[in-house]
Amino acid sequence: MSNPAFNNSPVFTTKAVVNSTTVNGKTMTPSELDELYGRPSATPTDTDRMTYEDTIVKIVIAFGILLAGAVVGWIVPVLAIPGAIIGLVLALVNIFKKKPSRGLILAYAAFEGLFVGGISAIFEQAYGGIVPQAVFGTLGVVGVTLALFATGKVRESKRATQIFTVAIFGYMAFQLVNLVLVWTGVLPTFGVQSMHPLINLGIGLLVVLLASYSLVMDFTSIKRGVEGGAPRIFGWTAAFGIMVTVVWLYTEILRFLAIFRQ
Repeated sequence: MSNPAFNNSPVFTTKAVVNSTTVNGKTMTPSELDELYGRPSATPTDTDRMTYEDTIVKIVIAFGILLAGAVVGWIVPVLAIPGAIIGLVLALVNIFKKKPSRGLILAYAAFEGLFVGGISAIFEQAYGGIVPQAVFGTLGVVGVTLALFATGKVRESKRATQIFTVAIFGYMAFQLVNLVLVWTGVLPTFGVQSMHPLINLGIGLLVVLLASYSLVMDFTSIKRGVEGGAPRIFGWTAAFGIMVTVVWLYTEILRFLAIFRQ
């Protein structure tokens, strides 16, 4: 008797088909067996596994919905507030959900689009021409990071991730204190960054580096998922992760440019 632990796994039962002249109870002729053995191997799509192509399609769909929401937010900027609140709630739900949900991720994309479009319209009214600059700046950072990752010039490492973790928490603490100082009237509109151009430049460069390495970690996670044969549905998790990073990068560049325009 075979080990029952392997009975339910097709990985360990393939040999039984190869060494037998019957398949699913049907006797196979030599020619039928030759045709069966000559069939191409199943692709990741056939086995419902992640592929780069399928993941890219999911990312494009998610960003397409985000852009559609951004158009609505651009036309009705007041929707930026509910978009930000609902988008944050949906982001937290998607982060803590064990199995990705296509509906929740696409809903996040739609509401996050309302926020991005609304906040972009507000900044554009205050600083004409700033949105195209922020868009091209974001695309430039994403494109360069992807190219460097694809060619193997940049890779995730344990040391770099430790530095990134410390830096991101430090930046979050700084922005929290900065926000309190602005709300209490101690500092002007953009806080510490608006006090001197060099301070704004230094913090802006830090944010771009943090977002770039965050993208590297996102690309690495996708690579591991594909190579490890992760279920196909996790392509939506990849789309969600990329979206969060890119939106963060865009809003930071938008704010960075606004401070310089002042």
